[in-house]
Amino acid sequence: MIGGVRCLVLAGVLFVPLAARSQGLNTSAIDQALGRSGQKAGEVYRVGFPRTDLHVSVQGVSVKAGLALGSWAAFSGTDENATVMGDLVLLDSEVNPVMEKLRSAGFEITAVHNHLLGETPHVMYMHYMGHGSAPQIAGSLRAALAVSKTPLEKPAAPAPEPATPPEWVKTVNDTIGRQGTLRGGVLSFGLARSEAITEGNMTLASPQGVAESINFQETEAGKVATTGDFVLTAEEVNPVISALEVHHISVTALHSHMLTEQPRLFFMHFWANDNTASVAAGIKAALSHIAIK
Repeated sequence: MIGGVRCLVLAGVLFVPLAARSQGLNTSAIDQALGRSGQKAGEVYRVGFPRTDLHVSVQGVSVKAGLALGSWAAFSGTDENATVMGDLVLLDSEVNPVMEKLRSAGFEITAVHNHLLGETPHVMYMHYMGHGSAPQIAGSLRAALAVSKTPLEKPAAPAPEPATPPEWVKTVNDTIGRQGTLRGGVLSFGLARSEAITEGNMTLASPQGVAESINFQETEAGKVATTGDFVLTAEEVNPVISALEVHHISVTALHSHMLTEQPRLFFMHFWANDNTASVAAGIKAALSHIAIK
């Protein structure tokens, strides 16, 4: 009997490392399929595909890729049973060819719409979700992107940011009361909602597109442009609109990004190009109506 117990214990010891290896994502396999690497945040692996090939302007502002032109994919789960969800930035002519490729690979399309208003050239945003083995769905996503002009080669390393942040960055950070991330000339904030958000049987993390996403770009001395999306419950929508209106920040879209999320969420996109302190104050006022951590 003692020998049997020892065998069971030994089997358990041998089994644990094998089971551990089957958990989580092999990000190197995803990197190989996509041709680039991403960033791990908790259990989510997020990879960006900035549309650096596009030269988009809004009301005379040349939009940096990090401000509003960033396609992305967020992977979660295990190698054998993974989920990918994200958002693709596409020209009008690219929407249906990319959609056809994704659907042929079994992906769900969860939204197609605008985020900006009056931009040239016109761009659309496609939200999607796919399930399967991680390398398989990564390969299918790359094949879909290949029918667009999205740059797929490994991106060049961004230029280093100044050791001392520019004054406009300090103004925005101080006004909002949080520290954003400056990269490629764009100051970004990702603020998590306070409640748990689920989609199907998954609890979603902020990198999967459920954080308040706010970006700023300096346009001239003393002025910044801002855009992004607020993630809102129904009760928050109109108080946020009112706060933005008071500060002359335009609402450019209000819609869903997912199909079966709980609680039900609305995504509000916005635009302003004005005095730095005034724009930052408007964003702070809007955030005061949102349940964030």
